[in-house]
Amino acid sequence: MRILVISPYPPQRDGIANYAAQAVADLMRQGHDVVVVSPQPSAAHLHIDFMAGPRAWAALARRARGFDKIVIQWHPAFFYRSSSVVDRSSIDLAMAGVFRLVPEVEVWVHEYEYAEVLRSPSRRRAARAAFSRATLVFHSERERDAFLEAVPVDIGRTRVEQHGRSFRRRTAMSREEARASLGIAPDEFVFLCIGFIQRHKGFDRAVRAFAALDAPRARLDVVGSTRLDEPEFLAHLAELELLTDQTQGARLHTGYVSDELFDRWILASDTVVLPYREIWSSGVLERAALFDRRVIATRVGGLEQQAGGRDVVFVDDDAALLAEMAAAAQVSLRLGDVGTDITDDIGWADLQATVSARAALVRGSAARALRAVEGPGRAQGATPVDRTAGMVRRLPPYVVPPATSTRPGAPVVKRLVQRLTGWLILPLASRVDQLQAATANSLDVVAAEIQRLREETPAASGGRSTPSAGGPGATTPG
Repeated sequence: MRILVISPYPPQRDGIANYAAQAVADLMRQGHDVVVVSPQPSAAHLHIDFMAGPRAWAALARRARGFDKIVIQWHPAFFYRSSSVVDRSSIDLAMAGVFRLVPEVEVWVHEYEYAEVLRSPSRRRAARAAFSRATLVFHSERERDAFLEAVPVDIGRTRVEQHGRSFRRRTAMSREEARASLGIAPDEFVFLCIGFIQRHKGFDRAVRAFAALDAPRARLDVVGSTRLDEPEFLAHLAELELLTDQTQGARLHTGYVSDELFDRWILASDTVVLPYREIWSSGVLERAALFDRRVIATRVGGLEQQAGGRDVVFVDDDAALLAEMAAAAQVSLRLGDVGTDITDDIGWADLQATVSARAALVRGSAARALRAVEGPGRAQGATPVDRTAGMVRRLPPYVVPPATSTRPGAPVVKRLVQRLTGWLILPLASRVDQLQAATANSLDVVAAEIQRLREETPAASGGRSTPSAGGPGATTPG
């Protein structure tokens, strides 16, 4: 069978590109003749810029004739150039025209804009015209049901497939060899967060939970890189760097991760942690299953259905994540045992320190919170420097406004202006975001140093020692 695959493709740094490469390899092992078209320049056979809108689908129509089947790895970001309902509807209708030219069409839906389609009857009709001609493949029933609510097509044209059905192991190392190559001691318990570093992946949640564990022989490795060098991604990376620097036993490994190295990290780990804030399905979950690694994951998207009966523990919030990580490593908590009455045998000052620390853990200040409860009389509360760092960090990163407008022709003009000025504006915007992150991180370091000096100087909490008639060491109230 001659199959035309439309998808991002390596060496593009994208999870779907990696997924598509494995799916293509599986199709070729089955003896199919496969040609790949990618939205960006890549190792694919052909490249079509789908940001050209309906014209791109016209170009695809000229290439689609003669194929027995089209397979699309679908994500809206690869095929729509704006959020305009009119523009997206026109692309859906152009797509429907291409689907008529081929005997069989299969769309693997990795993400879809449910809410947008539900709000617009015209968009819903256009989407139905396109997708009713295809077989739709999902990774969970929850994803399928949400799609069918937005785009009412025949459920008989849908199916649910295991996310990792085409996945193969990519390292031949043993567990001991993998650990040795990564500098991991044989007796260390390893938590692993791996993948593209973005806020919705929630790796910071795992670091904060790990900071609350009393686990001297455990470590948490965060491995990956930002998918794009966009200000929002870089700002989150800077926050994660600071958080891991402040957390004993946590390590951040940034940079390109090859397929073999990715699998080596999973093989070397004891528990893979997926603390996602939002996700549809997870390739990491599937790769962990290849090596029989235990997984702790948040209950979001279709992960629970994707996991099936495998060794995955699901949690609903940060407190449950902390408890499950403690149970996995068989360690206790630095903040006291969960479920006990914290008022038993504890003084008022220590009680205040413990409550403040737990609240700070939820807010995201675990490293400083832990220092507040390591000994009596150390809870100082938020300093002005702490508050200043928080105010700087809460400033949102600069994001280029979308080139959309209700006025005819305005989106085209806006896109043209962005292309003409982007080479100058975008680096400046990125530098401003980096300066913001660096300022906040510097203030955090200053705050930590102030706290350390307070702890090392007993006079800071009482008075200051001065020579007096009382003799050496006499104290005068400050």
